[in-house]
Amino acid sequence: MTTTKNIVLATSSPYRKELLSRILDNFICESPDIDETPFPNEEPVEHVARLAEQKATTVALNHAGSIVIGSDQICVLDGKILGKPHTEEKAVEQLMACSGKTVTFYTSLCVLESGKEGQDLSVVLTEVKFRDLNKDEIKRYIKREQPVDCAGSFKCEGLGIALFESLSSKDPTALIGLPLITLAESLRKVNIQVI
Repeated sequence: MTTTKNIVLATSSPYRKELLSRILDNFICESPDIDETPFPNEEPVEHVARLAEQKATTVALNHAGSIVIGSDQICVLDGKILGKPHTEEKAVEQLMACSGKTVTFYTSLCVLESGKEGQDLSVVLTEVKFRDLNKDEIKRYIKREQPVDCAGSFKCEGLGIALFESLSSKDPTALIGLPLITLAESLRKVNIQVI
């Protein structure tokens, strides 16, 4: 049975908004205002889980009785977090560093009901093996798709998929930024049926 509660996606990301619209018709978005700086010695999986929970709990304060969804994603190469490149030059640098290597993406999800104790918190792991890339094709890719606002400097839902040799994940939409298989399961726990 579907609840009539409001659903709030705690994000400013157009990618997460588009993903959620694939399974839900009615929801609103509110951008959480949080500090995303990692704590000293914080492991990537702990960092990304904390951010999803913090986003959800921060936005929940403004939406009593609503179901709030928080999510975050980080990209890790050789033990270091790769942030969003923000410039074409930095995107080239990131993709050159990824060439021929396996990069791990952690996508976190927190679903909670505002005003109630507890939440459903999970982290989905995705491993991306990049092809051996040359600088010219990287530059052509970046000019064409402009992935400067994406962790890892690519859009896997577009041309970026051509940069990969393989990818492995239990939830394919996690790499875009919101794990829909995991989310649908979390929503069922709070009586929201997406089908």
